[in-house]
Amino acid sequence: MTKTIEFEKITAKNIPRESMLSPGHRACQGCGEILAMDMVMRVAGPNTIVANATGCMEIVTSPFPQTAWKTPWIHVAFENAAAVASGIEAGLKILAQKGKIKDMPHVIAFAGDGGTADIGLQALSGALERGHNFLYVCLDNEAYMNTGIQRSSSTPFGASTTTSPPGKKSKGQYSWKKNVAMIAAAHDIPYVATASPGYYLDLMNKVKKALSVDGPAYIQIYSPCPTGWRSKPEHSILLSKLAVQTGIFPLFEVEYGKFKLTQKKKELKPIEEYFKLQRRFRHLTPEDVAQIQEIIKEKYAHLEKLSSLD
Repeated sequence: MTKTIEFEKITAKNIPRESMLSPGHRACQGCGEILAMDMVMRVAGPNTIVANATGCMEIVTSPFPQTAWKTPWIHVAFENAAAVASGIEAGLKILAQKGKIKDMPHVIAFAGDGGTADIGLQALSGALERGHNFLYVCLDNEAYMNTGIQRSSSTPFGASTTTSPPGKKSKGQYSWKKNVAMIAAAHDIPYVATASPGYYLDLMNKVKKALSVDGPAYIQIYSPCPTGWRSKPEHSILLSKLAVQTGIFPLFEVEYGKFKLTQKKKELKPIEEYFKLQRRFRHLTPEDVAQIQEIIKEKYAHLEKLSSLD
């Protein structure tokens, strides 16, 4: 029998109202990362300890001597958010064994795609393999935005960045997006998911699930970046929906090894609808777009087959 996660489902009627992030932070207009982080922290609540890797969210929420955080929070290096979260969790276990903690806090690690898919992958893999009880959240804006919009291994094929510029001999980013969520799932941990702020109840319920398991959980959240993507701030939620509707960022979960598409689309929208709202893709030719469209369809069909397996 397949194990399932028991949790109280979040609906529009009982959605958490208290934000763990104060207003007045320095995030850009239309920033999808801060929206996603706020949704995660509303579910987690005040009894939470956060390890936050260097990146946009660390910069905008903690300019000395100010902070936007209402929970215990620690800034860590680019590469070691998972390692620090592991240490926090191990220390809390010792305190609980000594009777000094009755209500065990949630432990959450936040990092961007660069600090997850690239620099922090080793620490993440080690923490998942060891089985630490914490939630790792990758806020995926698909490049190193904080340091100047450089490509990461999470940057989608064809996207223009400062280190993957298009030209006569370049299409922009030359490799396909690394599927870190499935890499995490390969560690046989209790829960893995992808999420998008455009589907806020789906996102928040996945966080609730992740915090309900005993063991490590991983969630990768699509996070529009108007600055790096050259998109309009008011289009961030539209983009976060189109990414799912076109299949370029499908939403799924892997619960105790069982794969499921959580926002299944009978027919994908044309990828042009997504591309045309972002200047990072404006150099692509119709032939490039058609090639990308076919690859997306193939990858999505594969996920549909996984989702249909018992």
